[in-house]
Amino acid sequence: MKVFCEVLEQLYKKVLLGVTLENDSHDYIFYLNPGVSDQDCSTATSLEWANTYGIQGRHQPISVGVAPIAVAPACLKTNSLMSSSREVMLLQLTVIKVMTTRILSVKTEFHAKEKYRDIIKILLESAKVDSKLIYMFQNSDKLLCHMASQCLALLLYFQLREKITLSNSWIAFSNKAIYCLWTLTAIIKEIFKDSCSQKTEILKQFLTHFDTIFEVFYNSLFSQHFENCQDTSKIVNILMCFLELLELLIASRIYLKLHFTCQRILFLKPSCMLEVITWPIQAFVKRKVIIFLKKCLLFKVGEDLCRGSVPPLMPPDRHVAMDMLALANAVLQAVNSGLLKTLSVYGKHSFFGGDEVQPGCEHIASPDHVILRAASLVIMKSLEIKFQNCSSASEMKVDLQRFMSELLTFLKPHLQPSLQLRNPCKWLSRVFIEQDDDMLEAAKASLGIYLTLTRGCEATESLTQGKEMWDHHTHENGYNPHCIFLFFLKNIGFDSTVLLDFLISSETCFLEYFVRYLKLLQKDWDNFFTICNNFDATESKYDISICDCVPSLVQDQSTNRTIPHHLTAPHSHIDVCAQHSWASDAPSEPLKAVMSKGTDTMCTSSLSSPRASQSLVDYDSSDDSEVESTDQCLANSKQTCLHQQATKEIQDAAGTSRDKEEFSLEPPSRPLFLKEFDTAFSFDCEVAPNDVISEVGIFYRIVKCFQELQDAICRLQKKNLFPYNPTALLKLLKYIEVISNKTMNTL
Repeated sequence: MKVFCEVLEQLYKKVLLGVTLENDSHDYIFYLNPGVSDQDCSTATSLEWANTYGIQGRHQPISVGVAPIAVAPACLKTNSLMSSSREVMLLQLTVIKVMTTRILSVKTEFHAKEKYRDIIKILLESAKVDSKLIYMFQNSDKLLCHMASQCLALLLYFQLREKITLSNSWIAFSNKAIYCLWTLTAIIKEIFKDSCSQKTEILKQFLTHFDTIFEVFYNSLFSQHFENCQDTSKIVNILMCFLELLELLIASRIYLKLHFTCQRILFLKPSCMLEVITWPIQAFVKRKVIIFLKKCLLFKVGEDLCRGSVPPLMPPDRHVAMDMLALANAVLQAVNSGLLKTLSVYGKHSFFGGDEVQPGCEHIASPDHVILRAASLVIMKSLEIKFQNCSSASEMKVDLQRFMSELLTFLKPHLQPSLQLRNPCKWLSRVFIEQDDDMLEAAKASLGIYLTLTRGCEATESLTQGKEMWDHHTHENGYNPHCIFLFFLKNIGFDSTVLLDFLISSETCFLEYFVRYLKLLQKDWDNFFTICNNFDATESKYDISICDCVPSLVQDQSTNRTIPHHLTAPHSHIDVCAQHSWASDAPSEPLKAVMSKGTDTMCTSSLSSPRASQSLVDYDSSDDSEVESTDQCLANSKQTCLHQQATKEIQDAAGTSRDKEEFSLEPPSRPLFLKEFDTAFSFDCEVAPNDVISEVGIFYRIVKCFQELQDAICRLQKKNLFPYNPTALLKLLKYIEVISNKTMNTL
């Protein structure tokens, strides 16, 4: 036994380093062939297994005098601990796993890879190692069972890549999908992770047999009566593993363009998944289901599960679009049936340390904001998808009013301070304040709903005749795009560097949302200007400032003139606040947490000044920041390794005087009020007294923010630091600047 363990250890070290093996391949089979005896799956060493089946008589074990390897893992077991047959089998499985991984790796030397491939093929064909691994699934030793599952997944993927027919034992075992959920998930992960160009063919080969089995399992899993089940933990574990597998199947359909039934089962029978939310089950399971639905509707399935690089998202085809519509309709039907009333957002919160409160610690009941955000986004996205496929403007208005009323009623008790009727559009920024990517997805969905409904109304009726009623409808139901954008700017303190961070980052959909909003702003400028004035009027009425943190008075040092506080619209506008005061009536919440990975700390009572602002996001790439093809904003995409230098330029530009000669696009002459803005804003709450009210209107702040953003983009573009071609974006900002100048000239 000691000699056997020594040779196995040396073999492990060699394979770990990718060294080419010298001996005949059959010699290594003696040491790698795991022994399984009896129906209770007890283990035996390969020595015992070899004596039983006569392998030792055919192939003598290799010599003990294997060349020693200088580098050995610190965690390797010593010889004294290797006497156990369990330890021997664990090491055998580890060697098989590492050897298979080496075969699949492009970094392995060719001759070493060929040797490893030959050994694995012999293990599969002669030793029937896959059948033995399947037997180990029934072992009571959880570690041994897990290692067997890992090895089996890699070996199955190896067979798929090598186009080796899968064994009958695996086909029979896969018919019982409940026992091999983890293995199936691991195989699909390997397909995603692999860099080969035949992913679609490999997955097609794998799913061909599994397709009908999965549908049967799907029906049986969700047909169970959970309240009558004795062992609920078993069902919970199965359900969590199943959700992971289902997410990968849907991701493989979107990314690899396959249309198997197992990939479409959620969209064919979505009510089964939605019913889980009504089960008397732990809150974390319901949270998992809602987040899963959110990922499906946002086309973000598989992003967290695939450790390797995820293939680029292809434009959804007609079949995927129809399936998404079916899911959206099912969600809205469930909401209409009272789904939100059955969704409890209070309970034990799950953290890394568990959900149990330690003795002596007070448990503070608070809503689960993850569920609030996910449920809100699921409803908003479902409405957007449904409206994209609806031609009746009256039907859309009725649906929007019904479902937004349901959503706002659901959210109101959980938001502090409570959501008041005078500003229902504020719900979005308040719910998503701690999650920037979801906030922007919700804002984009809300904008999409508004644009679709506007086009539908323009085709059937005159918006100008019922403009007051139309504006009232958008505010009452909390989806006015201008209000949502203004509340978003307030949350970030009108800081152009934050907008620039979002534009450069590929972690959010801000680029697409911002471009679509700027296009709307061009056409709806008068309404935007009126809303800005109403914000200022409400601020003055309720004696509150535009921001949580009161800025210093901005004055022209030479003339000692302050900027006017309120503006009068240059044209005839309808005062939508006359009967329905929806503008902000209280200071919005401070930016409670850093909105991304880039910054670790941020004061909860103040916003840092632009001069000291940090990058709010990490940039992996900018390839996903895609807008409509006509915008061409993503032409000439660059690697975002330029981010550090760009960030320095951003911080240098903020709060300092600009040299116009450095800009690649020379802006036209600015109105006088912009010259008075040269003094940088101070957002330090401790500096400004509480009784000081900003005399800078929200319109001026937005115009200045856009000006600073445009100047910063021009600066970065000139120095070749912007990660994509921003010409179309600059054109939009330029046009907004021209409109704002005309507005100021009419005052």
